[in-house]
Amino acid sequence: MAQGYHSAAMDDIAERAGVSKPVLYQHFPGKLELYLALLDTHTEGLVQRMRQAMDATTDNRIRVHNAISAYFDFVDNESEAFRLVFETDLRNDPAVRERVENMKRQVSVAIAGTVAADTGLGPAQAQLLAVGLTGMSEIAARWWLDHRDEVSRADAVWLIESLAWRGISNFPLQPHDLVRHG
Repeated sequence: MAQGYHSAAMDDIAERAGVSKPVLYQHFPGKLELYLALLDTHTEGLVQRMRQAMDATTDNRIRVHNAISAYFDFVDNESEAFRLVFETDLRNDPAVRERVENMKRQVSVAIAGTVAADTGLGPAQAQLLAVGLTGMSEIAARWWLDHRDEVSRADAVWLIESLAWRGISNFPLQPHDLVRHG
C-alpha cells in the first residue's frame, strides 16, 4: 500500500507479502480491513514510542529530545508506515479518521500529563502545548523525509529540539508572567 490505498490491489499486496491471495483473504475480509489492521499496528507503535519517551527520564530536556526523536525514528525507520498513517488517501473514511485522531490524542495526552505535572498548568493548557509540540514534530519529520539529503537526521532533530526547548523551558511561569496580546 506504499503507493496509496486506491492504487493497491490485493494481488499485489499478497505477492509483496509472500502469501497467496486466498491466504490474505483468510485473515482479512477485504482491503479496508487489511489497511485498518496496518494502521492500528503503526499508530499503536507511535503511541508506545511517545510513552517511552516521556517515561525514560525525569529530565525535561531529554524528554523533548526523546519525543522529537520518536517522530524522526518513525519516519527514518518506517517511512512507508509514516505515510500510511499521516498521508493516507483514506483520511475521510470514518474508521481511518477515528484511528488517526485517536493516535494523535493518545500521543498528546502522554505529553500533556508530563507538561501538567512539571509546570502546574491546567489540563487544557498542557494539552494545547502538547498538541503544539507534537504537531511541530510531525510536520518537521515529514518535511525532513523529503529533504534528508539537505539536512542530516541528527541536525534536524537538534534544530527542532532546540526550537521546542527554548519555548517549553520557559514554563513553569507564574500566572502573572503570562502576557496576552490582542
